[in-house]
Amino acid sequence: MGRRGPGASGAAERDPSQFVDLTDAADWREDGIDRAEAVIRFVEQLPITAGVLAGERMRLRDWQREIVRSIYATDDDNRRIKRSALITLPRKNGKTQVCAALALAHLCGPEAESRGQIISAAADREQAAIIFEEMRAMIERHPELTDRCNIRSFNKLIEDDVSGSTYRALSADARTKHGLNASFVIYDELAQAPNRNLYDVLATSTAARAEPLFVTISTQSPDPNHVLSELVAYGRKVLDGSVDDPTFHATIYAAPDDADWLDENVWHACNPALGDFRSLEEMRVAARQAQHIPARESSFRALYLNQPVEADHRFIAAADWDGCRDEIVVEALKGRQCVAGLDLSATRDLTALVLYFPDSGAVVPYFWAPGERMDVREETDRVPYRTWQRQGLIEAAGERAIDKRAVALRIGQIAQDFDLTGLAFDRWGFDELNRILDEEGIDGLPLVEFGQGFKDMSPAVSALERAVLQRTLIHDGNPCLAWNMSNIAIDEDPSGNRKITKSKSRDKVDGAVALAMAVGLAAKMQPAQEYDFDRDLVLEI
Repeated sequence: MGRRGPGASGAAERDPSQFVDLTDAADWREDGIDRAEAVIRFVEQLPITAGVLAGERMRLRDWQREIVRSIYATDDDNRRIKRSALITLPRKNGKTQVCAALALAHLCGPEAESRGQIISAAADREQAAIIFEEMRAMIERHPELTDRCNIRSFNKLIEDDVSGSTYRALSADARTKHGLNASFVIYDELAQAPNRNLYDVLATSTAARAEPLFVTISTQSPDPNHVLSELVAYGRKVLDGSVDDPTFHATIYAAPDDADWLDENVWHACNPALGDFRSLEEMRVAARQAQHIPARESSFRALYLNQPVEADHRFIAAADWDGCRDEIVVEALKGRQCVAGLDLSATRDLTALVLYFPDSGAVVPYFWAPGERMDVREETDRVPYRTWQRQGLIEAAGERAIDKRAVALRIGQIAQDFDLTGLAFDRWGFDELNRILDEEGIDGLPLVEFGQGFKDMSPAVSALERAVLQRTLIHDGNPCLAWNMSNIAIDEDPSGNRKITKSKSRDKVDGAVALAMAVGLAAKMQPAQEYDFDRDLVLEI
């Protein structure tokens, strides 16, 4: 079959000597085999297109076969049970070849259906093209697939003339994402997606199909609010039996967060191909470099061990912040001494008020955001504001701008419920709030002006850091506060003084600033240590 249309390619352009040898290949069309076995046989007819084994046929390993058998298992009516699949594993474990092979199985193999729509998705055009290029290379080296498939390189489209199915590569920056009727979707490296828009569109595009399948294959995301993190959390619940969902498959190869990242046993446990087609020596070299170049440690852990760690260094590591998590019963804190930090926002940002109870280290945060266009801010900031609002973690105050009266009334309530001994505030924007407090008859508050420069913030930053690292601070895992803490960037002057800088932080830090102010004010308010200089000094040796 020859060219048809711009950029199309067909069998006439291929040298038959380059075709993969199918002499002893098992027939994927054989009667009596189940659907999973048919997919396995089809995949193992496909050629390896790069590396030292190029030209040979693919050979699935036992762990890969287990994944395929789980995804393509059927019920008594021979209908595939799984509708969604998550495969998360470190890089260089053969995911690109598996993605391409499964896409071909649905385009022109045992899972092909009449006029199916097969889609591979990725965060950007370059990533989206990777699976397309792998599929094209496989087709061009397979005699039957070359004859029946028409490849259009210009728009990353492949047509199968037998089933009438089409494949296309789609990226998050594509102009047209709606109007799809997908039968099979594979999302490559979902962790890199800037938002969940494309994922949601594709997830809802399969409703008209009888047996749709959505496969996500990716390393983990360091962002706990990312859609991939939601899938991983859900997948773990399915695996441990706490959620009963027979339609969802999860394969998770990842080192525990507290694992020794230099332990080769840990490497093998989360890299199923290590020592096989994934080079152990290359991994050893990367680990040695990571030991001597600190900036590479996080990349090694993220890409080689599939841990959800940040690719850059933060003020407080996620593991240290999570180590301070414990249950907090707010009712039990009523009447107890507390200190508060207040970070007032500009008109449309977050406003945060955080209570800190010095005797127990308990932290109780409050957040406000404008109610109007919260969905737009949710997309911009890539956090679930509306979900947090429904959970009572954020209060919608005002429409386009935050109504400071809601903040004032909350402060008044806090002053009644707790022994509020100090309220640290930044003078910026406080005049209006102070006027509203007067109007509401909320007076006698222990207000303490707290500067945002090095003078006031450096001791506060150190006090907060010390409280977290020494585990004397307790929080209940509030996701908005955790998000703020993960965004912190620190400025340091030549004398080593530090402050939180909003301009350099990766996203909103209002809750973190309010917490630092509260902890810093509590440290200031501690009574000075008294010493008896008349007492004899005894040195123990």
